[in-house]
Amino acid sequence: MEARALQRDRGKAVILAAACLAIGLWSSSCGGPASTEVVPSPTAGFSLSSTTVSFGNQAIGTASAPQTTTLTNVGSATLTFSSIQVTGPNAGDFTLTNNCGSSLAASALCALGVTFVPGAAGARTASVVFTDNAAGSPQTLNLTGTGTAPAVALSAATLTFGSQLVGTGSPAQTLTLTNNGNSALGITSLVVTGANPGDFPETTTCGSSVAAGGSCTISVTFTPISAGPRTASVRITDNASDSPQITSLAGTGTVAVASLSTSSLTFRSQSVGTTSAVQTITLSNTGSAALSISSLAIGGTNAGDFAEIADTCGSSVAAGGNCMIGVTFTPSAAGQRAAALSITDNAGGSPQSVNLSGTGSPDVILSWTASPTPGVVGYNVYRGTTSGGEGTTPLNSTPVNGTTYADGNVTAGTTYYYVVTAVGSDGVQSAPSNETEAAVPTS
Repeated sequence: MEARALQRDRGKAVILAAACLAIGLWSSSCGGPASTEVVPSPTAGFSLSSTTVSFGNQAIGTASAPQTTTLTNVGSATLTFSSIQVTGPNAGDFTLTNNCGSSLAASALCALGVTFVPGAAGARTASVVFTDNAAGSPQTLNLTGTGTAPAVALSAATLTFGSQLVGTGSPAQTLTLTNNGNSALGITSLVVTGANPGDFPETTTCGSSVAAGGSCTISVTFTPISAGPRTASVRITDNASDSPQITSLAGTGTVAVASLSTSSLTFRSQSVGTTSAVQTITLSNTGSAALSISSLAIGGTNAGDFAEIADTCGSSVAAGGNCMIGVTFTPSAAGQRAAALSITDNAGGSPQSVNLSGTGSPDVILSWTASPTPGVVGYNVYRGTTSGGEGTTPLNSTPVNGTTYADGNVTAGTTYYYVVTAVGSDGVQSAPSNETEAAVPTS
């Protein structure tokens, strides 16, 4: 209803005010026909702080740091979710932490956390899909990341050391490990395993990690502890897809084996001060490695009575080879004489030993002045046990070519008498020389 107030002013009619009286909540009557105004119902609104979450590179099987996206209800009504889930080709690689619950009040916000654990190398994608009561549902939050992995390459699948003398170390061989992948290689263990791991000591620069594109080395030597084929493996356990990586190790332990043709040499009775004929020892190497000789010497009680001559062994005898050692006996006194030849080498049982023995027999050594008579071809020596009692048969079977003679066929404690004659080319002998006397000692 409209009320009008009229005031007359100087003969004029003026409308002082017009009031509109409310008739209903959303309608009014101001003297004319009634009008109606429609107010919109409250609605939920959906807004993300980002429509894509990118994780970049992440090593396969490892978890990224969480990334957070904020969801805001920009509407005037409660935002209600019927589902929030991760879907897409690699949904299993992304883990969602939903702090929004099942609804979000008008103008409120909440945080969504996502973690990336790639299950394989290369680009990985998924989406968080929101199904709700806001316009444009379902909404999508895109998830991307790249799975990275180390790629291990070893410089050799096998290290072969060949033959090596037991107990000695070979030169080192080097194995290079290279990480050709796009993430760090984490090494859990690096060990030598197999049948004979103790024969292959190793040192390494690898540590617990090798950066992408980096490399490290493993140095291996072969020190066989026994003869024959020896095997082992370098085993590397890490986070590469083809773990463990294995390099085989092989070598052959060899030994030298010294064999002597005899364990003793016995010399016949030999006149004191005279040298025997040479007796020979054969040293053979029946092993699979060279026999290295560090010393060859005669020792023992009467070492000076024996001499090592004609040694063809040198410092080494090849596997399967042999050499000769000659020994002579020159007794310095009568009676039993003993010594030993000792060979020190790299064979088992070193030093090898040969016992040496002989008997020094008393002797008489005669010497005289050469005859000035032309045509003398030698001398005969006659002996007796009484003065003037020299026999008619010379001690020597053929004329002595020289001016000395050793009579080794004597008896200790006996006195002998000697004369010498010169023998001409016609066999005629001169008169005997002056007689000389020789008493053989008892010891």
